[in-house]
Amino acid sequence: MNLVVIPARYNSQRFPGKPLALINNVTMVERVYRQVEKARLVDKIVVATEDKRIYDAVTGFGGLCVMTKDTHQSGTDRMAEAVYHFPEAKIIVNVQGDEPIIDPSIIDASIKPFLSDPGLEMTTLAFHINEDCEDINNPNLVKVVVDENNFAVYFSRSVIPYKRNPDINYPYLGHIGLYAFNKETLIKFASLKPTLVEQAESLEQLRALANNIKIKVIVVTARSYAVDVTDDIKTIEKLLVK
Repeated sequence: MNLVVIPARYNSQRFPGKPLALINNVTMVERVYRQVEKARLVDKIVVATEDKRIYDAVTGFGGLCVMTKDTHQSGTDRMAEAVYHFPEAKIIVNVQGDEPIIDPSIIDASIKPFLSDPGLEMTTLAFHINEDCEDINNPNLVKVVVDENNFAVYFSRSVIPYKRNPDINYPYLGHIGLYAFNKETLIKFASLKPTLVEQAESLEQLRALANNIKIKVIVVTARSYAVDVTDDIKTIEKLLVK
């Protein structure tokens, strides 16, 4: 079974109550859930939260939700607890609860490689960004470098690689914060302690690389837009009317 877990934490430092924020009169968590429902390779969806208000909102629109501990430090840790409710799950996808217009096709793209290579541990997504893109220096746009087989070498909030040779036309990649795991890898990942490099960049996927978990990077054309602060809602509402 392919399971999508949507971690939805109420007490976000930058945006408390974010999953319940209204976007054109629909809560963010419902918009994410409805987008995931459109993915073809997803068998089941569940929201994982520590807050009864989110639980009530999700069950209120007919969604599936599980309560988790309020001590989790990351969405992946919350996801690992939630998966114990679904012993039949084989592939588990972490869809961020703050991406209300996520393209369902990229969720399928994260699952598809497992169908032909069951030995895969983990996948994630990226998209091409131009060197002159105004967001390339934005630390909220994480960059990723891959090897010759499209496995991640490193993720950073800085521009990587540093292009000392201006004649090299390097294809920069922006990271989309969606991950798919096989169940064994997810449980292993959640048992690992945060690493110094992860804490320095504040990027939990670096914990996987530091512990020799290989992450396959699938390059897609669709861009994902996250809501980090309240002003981002206006941007999403504009995109919805296009």
